[in-house]
Amino acid sequence: MDGLREKYLSEIAAAKDEAALESVRLAALGKKGEISLAMQGLRDMEPEARKAAGAALNVVRDEVQSALAAAKSALADAALAERLKTEWLDVTLPPRPAPVGTIHPVSQVTEEVTAIFAELGFAVEEGPHIETDWHNFDALNIPAEHPTRTEMDTFYMARAEGDDRPPHVLRTHTSPVQIRGMLKHGAPARFICPGRVYRADYDITHTPMFHQLEGLAIDRDVSMANLKWCLEEFCRAFFEVEGVELRFRASHFPFTEPSAEVDIRCSWTGGQLRIGEGDGWLEILGSGMIHPNVLRAGGIDPELWQGFAFGMGIDRLAMLKYGIPDLRAFFDSDLRWLRHYGFAALDAPTAHGGLGA
Repeated sequence: MDGLREKYLSEIAAAKDEAALESVRLAALGKKGEISLAMQGLRDMEPEARKAAGAALNVVRDEVQSALAAAKSALADAALAERLKTEWLDVTLPPRPAPVGTIHPVSQVTEEVTAIFAELGFAVEEGPHIETDWHNFDALNIPAEHPTRTEMDTFYMARAEGDDRPPHVLRTHTSPVQIRGMLKHGAPARFICPGRVYRADYDITHTPMFHQLEGLAIDRDVSMANLKWCLEEFCRAFFEVEGVELRFRASHFPFTEPSAEVDIRCSWTGGQLRIGEGDGWLEILGSGMIHPNVLRAGGIDPELWQGFAFGMGIDRLAMLKYGIPDLRAFFDSDLRWLRHYGFAALDAPTAHGGLGA
């Protein structure tokens, strides 16, 4: 027994790493280890001899196990100490700057547009994202056969089997909020409706979910001249260019009559868009005088009141103003992109203090 103890205690002391220590453990205490085999041989001995030998062998086994555990702990401590020699921190160095959050360009542009129209006397109205078929289409004078009402363009909600009522939809524009606003406030009225909208489209300039802003003004003597002035003031403030020229092209929207697409004079110089100069034109929004049928759906008598409405894409405005080339990048959740195009969280835009960077 003394020979076994001395043999393995010396081998444990000589082990330089955990691999060598594991080899000693297997040779002594493994299934075919020397001490394990000696323990198995006890059954062939006489009872008195087995009792004495077993007690002595247990002492040897316990000593070897204790020595193995102590050596393993010592090797781990030595490895940690060696690692700490290279992994150190100078606490006198200045701390790392705390992460700074940024505002998404869509949120920033929404705030910019809201600030501009607030200066022009427009309130803000909001509505549900899941709309009734009536609010989204019928009340806006959109006929049943209109292509926007097909499943190729609109996301329809599932209905229970046997339910014959028109299905709800993910709103395709924020115009339903105009209907809800008219029903809620009546005339006169002046408000904008920013928010998310949904259409079945996806490419470099379209996404299934995007952001839109629509607005209206209703009074007894509102005209296209008021609409033109309002949009010119908006473009001048938003693009932060004093010389803004707009072009109104006749168009057709079911909810306005007459209707007009609005272009802004611009140029491309060195791959950079410049607003208010050059010989080019860029379409930025749609507009027109509110159709009498839409006024009636909103509970307003078109014989007494009239008004104008307009709609624009917030994402498109952000792309134009801040030079963002691909609409899909707005939804990629890439922090590098947001750090490049994002805005300081506490730098709230105001029409008098300045809008974007």
